[in-house]
Amino acid sequence: MIRIALLSLAAFSLWGAEDPWLKVEQLKSRQELKIYKRGTAEPVVATFDEANDDRVIVVVKNKQIAIPKDEVERIDARPLGKGERTVTRETTAKTVDPDYSPHPARGADVPGTSYGSSVSFGTSKPGFEVVYRRVQAKN
Repeated sequence: MIRIALLSLAAFSLWGAEDPWLKVEQLKSRQELKIYKRGTAEPVVATFDEANDDRVIVVVKNKQIAIPKDEVERIDARPLGKGERTVTRETTAKTVDPDYSPHPARGADVPGTSYGSSVSFGTSKPGFEVVYRRVQAKN
């Protein structure tokens, strides 16, 4: 009985490994995608809605569109989740040497130091991962 279950599991795993489109169907709603279509250099940047055996349905600029599976060369997806919060602090100090040339209008220059600092807050999104790549037909 256990042997049959293991064989079934192995067969299912192999079937899933042979069908790269299965990963597209398992994406979560609202994931950010880059879809590379046949014959185009720039990807379609979209939000995932759903997928089936024939097409992927996405939202592009508040419009829902369906892209047929046979037009898709590659799909990259950004994992869902919160990005890392980042805090960047920068402090600079600059010392200015005095100008020893005579200035009739003012007194002697003294060395000076100027200080500057900045803080920026932000979040970094995780990178895109390839979830689908068209399998080339074997001749």
